[in-house]
Amino acid sequence: MELTLHSATNPIVCEVAELLMARGWTLSTAESCTGGGIGHALTALPGSSDWFEGGVICYANGVKRRLLHVPEVILNKYGAVSEQVAVNMAQGVRKLLETDISVAVTGVAGPGGGTPDKPVGTVWIAWSTGQETAARHFHLEGDRDQIREQTVFQALQGILML
Repeated sequence: MELTLHSATNPIVCEVAELLMARGWTLSTAESCTGGGIGHALTALPGSSDWFEGGVICYANGVKRRLLHVPEVILNKYGAVSEQVAVNMAQGVRKLLETDISVAVTGVAGPGGGTPDKPVGTVWIAWSTGQETAARHFHLEGDRDQIREQTVFQALQGILML
């Protein structure tokens, strides 16, 4: 049987669940390029409602501004696919859903939308706790589905590093 990130028996999802339960933490997500893929992967695990509060699919910049309070000046200056926007998204969703930690993803999954500065596969992921927020830049390869799947994996992997 092939395991996918959307399988209830996926090892990384189980590790994330164990970590969150051991620490008594709740998690929220802000997802742009993955379109809810992180939440989907997490909720494939029975009992995830014990630690996963929910998420915001903020595909459009207006949603990033209105729900997550990403400043328009940040979006205009750095673009939606940037460290600054990912950090603001992570902080915004953590505050909005009142969770202990959050993860936010923004990127160019393709096949179009890439630029010379931000080609297809450019992804920023940020993780936020009450004490700190960290972000990481990725250059992922593959088609749209592969980039989105890799982004979900990297987002979950980062939670394990907190």
